[in-house]
Amino acid sequence: MRILVVNVNTTDSMTAAIGASAREVAAPGTEIIELTPDLGADSCEGNFESYLAAVAVMDKVMRYEGPYDAVIQAGYGEHGREGLQELLDVPVVDITDAAASTAQFLGHKYSVVTTLDRTVPLIEDRLKLSGLLDRCASVRASGLGVLELEEDPDRAVAAIVEQSRIAVEQDKAEVIVLGCGGMAELEERVREATGVPIVDGVRAAVTVAESLVRLGLTTSKVRTYAPPRPKRVTGWPLSHSKA
Repeated sequence: MRILVVNVNTTDSMTAAIGASAREVAAPGTEIIELTPDLGADSCEGNFESYLAAVAVMDKVMRYEGPYDAVIQAGYGEHGREGLQELLDVPVVDITDAAASTAQFLGHKYSVVTTLDRTVPLIEDRLKLSGLLDRCASVRASGLGVLELEEDPDRAVAAIVEQSRIAVEQDKAEVIVLGCGGMAELEERVREATGVPIVDGVRAAVTVAESLVRLGLTTSKVRTYAPPRPKRVTGWPLSHSKA
């Protein structure tokens, strides 16, 4: 089985970290191929960057030349999953959906701990669109930008742990979801500090994607995610392969 894991931003080091995290939970025989978009922002922290990432991820996947069995969109709260589902005949799993749905098996309520406060409404909207908001106790911001997770990991852990504790003690969350693909390597440290299950979206998405492939299931094409109607799309693809 081969799964494409596509970062939503153009930071190669973050793509590498996401790929490494995905491989840690992948079953024997599952090959993880991590991809970095060829256009877009170095981090996604708002609507403009998120919509840009949606196009960039679709572009990258559609130009991938090898075979694959599933695609994971590795950006928490980002746009674009629906477009990939229209374009592809294989399962498409977004880490937002995978993390939140997994958390619901582990406790009555879950909270998401993410990066900047400006991303909170985006995540709430995506969870509502996916039908996953009812069991969400809160979406809390750590106050750190996406790239700061790599630049100062100790400060990142401290901020995420603080918000996770508040979510458990005040919001009554029983599970914490790490609301950013760049948090993939912080799972164990946050678990030790809070004492509750911690769900990382990348790892959850890998297991969901593997399950769908093994069950022989993929996106329904009869209505919502039917293939795009044939028409001229000017300027596609939008980017070129890196030299």
